[in-house]
Amino acid sequence: MLYRQTSESSEAQHMRYFNQDGDINVNQGGIYYCRGGRGGGSYPVSYTEVSDKVTIQETVSNKAVVTLQPNSPLIYSGETITVRCEIEGGGNTRWEYEWRENNKVSSQKDKEFRISASSSSNVIFMCKGRRDLYSSTEWSKTVTLRRSLNKAKPTLTADRYIIPVGGDVTLTCSVDSSADWKYYWFRRDSGSSALQSITNVKPVNKVSEGGIYQCRAGRGDPEIYTEDSRAVTVWKAVSNKAVVTLQPNWPEIYRGETVTIRCEIQGGGDTKWTYDWRPANLNTSPTLSEHKISSSGGYSCRGLKDPYSFTEWSNVFRLTVSYPPASVLTVSRLWLSPGDSVTLSCEVEHPSAGWRFYWYKTIPKLSDYSSIYELLPGSINGTEQDSYIIHGPTHTAGYKCRAGRGDPVYYTQYSKPGFVWSGDVHSAVTLKVSPDRVQHFIYDSFSLSCEGNFTKWRVRRFPEDRYRSDCYNWRSITGSTCNIKRYQQSDAVYWCESGSGEFSNAVNITIQKADIILVSPVHPVTEGQSVTLGCKLRTGELLSNVFFYQNDKLIQNDTRRELKISAVSKSDEGFYKCKYSGEESAQSWMSVKVSRPENSSSLIRFIVGLVCGVVLIILLILLYRYRRSKGETFSI
Repeated sequence: MLYRQTSESSEAQHMRYFNQDGDINVNQGGIYYCRGGRGGGSYPVSYTEVSDKVTIQETVSNKAVVTLQPNSPLIYSGETITVRCEIEGGGNTRWEYEWRENNKVSSQKDKEFRISASSSSNVIFMCKGRRDLYSSTEWSKTVTLRRSLNKAKPTLTADRYIIPVGGDVTLTCSVDSSADWKYYWFRRDSGSSALQSITNVKPVNKVSEGGIYQCRAGRGDPEIYTEDSRAVTVWKAVSNKAVVTLQPNWPEIYRGETVTIRCEIQGGGDTKWTYDWRPANLNTSPTLSEHKISSSGGYSCRGLKDPYSFTEWSNVFRLTVSYPPASVLTVSRLWLSPGDSVTLSCEVEHPSAGWRFYWYKTIPKLSDYSSIYELLPGSINGTEQDSYIIHGPTHTAGYKCRAGRGDPVYYTQYSKPGFVWSGDVHSAVTLKVSPDRVQHFIYDSFSLSCEGNFTKWRVRRFPEDRYRSDCYNWRSITGSTCNIKRYQQSDAVYWCESGSGEFSNAVNITIQKADIILVSPVHPVTEGQSVTLGCKLRTGELLSNVFFYQNDKLIQNDTRRELKISAVSKSDEGFYKCKYSGEESAQSWMSVKVSRPENSSSLIRFIVGLVCGVVLIILLILLYRYRRSKGETFSI
């Protein structure tokens, strides 16, 4: 016979009889024992003693599950969480509960209890439900609760940091993988302004205004808050367009020149903009709309409507600073007849880029070899035109030009000198050449001297030679000459320069490598005068049977060795050369000038005196007649 107790103190219940094999199946938990008996019928039944008791534990099919409320595996300082043992399919059964914490039996017997983050240790929970002393569920799966003594700090992220025109930025606030949080959003207009609350408790927030954003989270009852997130700055792009402009708008500037770059906001209206510049060294305080610059680089800007609203960056304006430009002076005519005008032209890079032109005449300095430059009339403020007309120069002169622009004026370098030469022998200063001819054999020296009413003189040449001759030194007028040595020889124009700045007539000297030269005068020949042209060999012999040419036309081919013109006329002006025994000289220009009356100034004085005398006599006669009509006497 089998007996079952539901507790040690309960009355045993007879369950059933064993089968013949002594086996019986049970499906309930409890305390079981048995005894045997025999007899029956007419015989009395005899029983054995009671067997030892056997305790049977029943595992029910219900499932135990540990849950956390709030459903977060991590709690922070100040937070309390509810740990609960849920019995799936438990129905109305009055369960008792067993707990294990960190694999140790816990004293907790309730279905749920609260635990706080009093330490930073982790806790592993398991539970099971007991329907009675001998019926229970299996142990639940473990649930780990992490605890932190710190406050939670949310993470704030943005999908981008600039709000495009007409768009928005998505901000996301998150606290680890925890749940049940409510989110609180804040915005400020500047770094020093107060936080403004934004109505939104969701973790994702779309914003369309620039500013400084933060978030925090809270949960529980009473609600426990996290720390504030880090600040995220969001900027808003406005539709206005920034453009970098250059004032003055020159295509190129030069070293030493300063221009103004300006940030212009298209459609900016009356908005008070501030400005950001690249490169950053332009961002002074306060940020300005324009800067004066003098260096190469790429420049861009944007306008700030407020601290967090701005235009897009402008296109990069690239400025190139070049070496100072050179001015180039050209002269319309190099050799002038008396009374001729000449036009000076000054060329500079980008002539339309605000340049004005300054014109100078060279004046020698007695103290050294250099010259000073005297502004020509009407040129003190520069001329808009890149040309300048000098009316009726009669003497050799040197000129320079340069260009300038801006305020203060930035000048180009001076041009190289441009010279205008006059062959007029009636200049106040006269250059003498010895031997007196245009052409000279190479390696033959020749000498130069100056004559005139001055105390100091020197000889100039164009082009200048890298070997500065002693002719370039200032020297006394009395009986001194200067020699052009062999290593200083080359084709050049020579003229005298006085200490007072006057120039002589100029002469063109050519150096010949050939064995034959033309002997022709260095100065223009006056109409009506005679002139003799000759031919000379390097050996110095005077030649006969010489052919002479004018403008490549044969004009004399007899036995004479010279070409004599008894009375020169303007038709005799031209290029001459000679030819002897197959050898031909280089050609040289012979200039003819119109004759001047020698005493023209005396004649003018005579005429003026004569007219004054006649007028005086007429006045005396009129005065005499007037006195006589009045009966007065008149005596002279």
